[in-house]
Amino acid sequence: MSLPESSVVPVVPAPAPQQPATTAVPEPIVLAARNLRVFYGTSLALKDINIEIPRQQITALIGPSGCGKSTLLRCFNRMNDLIPGAKMEGEVQFDGENITEPGTDPVALRRRIGMVFQKPNPFPKSVYQNVAWGARINGYRGDMDELVERSLRRAALWDEVKNKLHRSGLELSGGQQQRLCIARTLAVEPEVILMDEPCSALDPISTARVEDLMDDLKDEYTIVIVTHNMQQARRVSDLTACLMLDETAKDGHRTGVIAEFSATDLLFTNPKDPRTEAYITGRIG
Repeated sequence: MSLPESSVVPVVPAPAPQQPATTAVPEPIVLAARNLRVFYGTSLALKDINIEIPRQQITALIGPSGCGKSTLLRCFNRMNDLIPGAKMEGEVQFDGENITEPGTDPVALRRRIGMVFQKPNPFPKSVYQNVAWGARINGYRGDMDELVERSLRRAALWDEVKNKLHRSGLELSGGQQQRLCIARTLAVEPEVILMDEPCSALDPISTARVEDLMDDLKDEYTIVIVTHNMQQARRVSDLTACLMLDETAKDGHRTGVIAEFSATDLLFTNPKDPRTEAYITGRIG
C-alpha cells in the first residue's frame, strides 16, 4: 500500500564527520639569542638581538657590510672569544642551555657547532689527513677510513678525490677545497653548521655545488649562513634575518640590529620593515 505523499519523510544525509584541522608542527628551536648585546672593547657591535633558529632548517643572515652578521654568527659557537676585547651580554642558548655561562666549555661546544669560513682553509696536509684531523683530536676510535669516506661522500666530494686521498688538499680547486673543509667539519659529527660567506671566493659552478650540498645537508643538520648574495639567500634558506645598522647609534659607532626575521619567501616578497625593503631592492647596501 502506498503512503500519502505528505507522510513521506525525506532522508537527509548525515553530515560528514569534521576532520581535525591540520597545522604544521614547527621544528624545535636549537639556537636562540635573547636580548643579546656584543661589544668589542667599549664599542657596541650588536644590540637587542632576539632570534630563534629552528632545527634542520637553513637560516640566512643578510644585511649591509658592517652590520654584525658575522659577529652574530660567531656568537653561536663562541668564536668571538678568540677576538681580544669581545664581550657578550644577554643569552645565547643551544638546546635550551645558556652557552654564555662561565662553565661552558667552548672547545666541546665547537665540536657540536662546527664552522665553515669565507675562504677555504684546508691544512697543508693530505686530503685524508684534513678530514681525519678533528676526529683524531677528539679521540675517535672507530674505523677512520670509513669516517673519511662517509664525510667526503656527505660533502659531495668523494668521487672527485677518492684516488687523491694522499695528495695535498692544497692541490684541489677552490670549490673542492671548500667542500673539503665542509667534510672536515662533518667528520666531527656536529649538530649545527655555521657558514660565513662560504661561496664568496668561489666561481658560479662551485657555488651551485655548495648550495646543492647545503640543501642535502639540512636533512641532518641545522645550518646558519651569512651571505651578501641575496639571490643565494632566496635560493637556499628557509628563514632570513635582515640586519641593519642602528639609526640611533651616535659618535660614529656601527651597531647592528635585526630589522626583520621571517620566512625567506615572505621577507623577500612582502617585507614588513622599510629598511629591509630598501636593502633588498638595492636602495641601500
